Amino acid sequence: MRDSQKARNRFLDEADIPLESVLLFMAGMTLVITGALLFPISSGRLEYYQNGLYGLLLVIFALQIITMGKTPFGDMRRSILLLAAGVVIAIVGIATCFVTDLHTRLPRILLFIFFGPGGLLLLLQMLLAKDKYRTWKKYGGIFRQLILGCSLVYLLSMVIALLLWKQDLLSTNLTAVVVLLFGASVIYLAGVIWKIYGTYVDKKKPSGGRFDISTDNALILMTGIYMLVLGALLIPVNLGLLPFSGSAQLGLLMVLFAIQMLALGSTPLGQFPRSWLMIVLGLLVASLGIVSCIVPEVLVSLLTVLVGVLNILGGMTSIAKITIPMIRQSGQSREPQPPILKRLAVAQLTMSLLTILFGISMLISNLIPGLILGVILAANGCVLTYMFYLLVVLGNLEKGEVDDVSVQ
Repeated sequence: MRDSQKARNRFLDEADIPLESVLLFMAGMTLVITGALLFPISSGRLEYYQNGLYGLLLVIFALQIITMGKTPFGDMRRSILLLAAGVVIAIVGIATCFVTDLHTRLPRILLFIFFGPGGLLLLLQMLLAKDKYRTWKKYGGIFRQLILGCSLVYLLSMVIALLLWKQDLLSTNLTAVVVLLFGASVIYLAGVIWKIYGTYVDKKKPSGGRFDISTDNALILMTGIYMLVLGALLIPVNLGLLPFSGSAQLGLLMVLFAIQMLALGSTPLGQFPRSWLMIVLGLLVASLGIVSCIVPEVLVSLLTVLVGVLNILGGMTSIAKITIPMIRQSGQSREPQPPILKRLAVAQLTMSLLTILFGISMLISNLIPGLILGVILAANGCVLTYMFYLLVVLGNLEKGEVDDVSVQ
């Protein structure tokens, strides 16, 4: 009895996983699941949606750029230009996931550049930079594992680039083995970085760069981009001008949910402590999303209901959090709030209502015409992007970088 109680308590213990490890885990899981699925795909037992895989990988690269300033070619100083580059890559990735007949070579070319020249450049940086290979080797211990993990990832990424350039270079089964090894190496590196963060990195130390975005704000921006692209694409889709992958759309949304759960303990139903239980749930959600991106239609029914229910409950919870305190304080005298806080509350309330509408449309097909649903989703994306702007301004106010609290 005591052992089961200890195990249960351990399951609820805090698990502070850094964002860098979260995104590497997502990339590694994507590759491992892809490698495992390629075996039944090669025998014709499962269908394969290549655009879903390419788009998902591009979105993960975009998240690394937007949230941490980490590019496929090394760390860069956070700036508006770098943020814009991340947003463009995210849009390309999301559109690649959604549009089934997108025959452009752009996604494959981008991934080839990121994995090939990017992997080579990162390997050279590790070997030549004073604060990397030589320093890590001198420290020893976990840093030797960091050298091993980085070397494996950079070398195998160049092999993956060759497979992207010449897709018939290896048989499907051999390609699956290479992808599995690459994914396992990325997961190993994510674990090593997690351990180093927990032991050596000062969590209170601010990140470099004048243009700094918090993790939660960056994920709000990414969700806003997702909704904007989805809403914009649904208009030509419903006019019969574009083919559309509902499976990849749901899968990518689940992966974004999973990243929020792992990085912040944030779910559509609200904020929860970051525990081992949250990590397990986040990895489960990510697995469902990755499979849905790669294998069309197999999980559509399950994820449609799950996403619909979560959006409705999440929207209702958010409305309750906003309105209940206002009702309780309605008869009391309150200090006037800065206009920016009022705008943020209105934006949150609007987003919650649009989220509920989206959830209802998932559960009751044809309730909302496709064209109108596209407008609703695009509006949701606009509101999320506006919220991101307001939250960035509020963050600057707290730092004293903006003096006027009536920012428009």
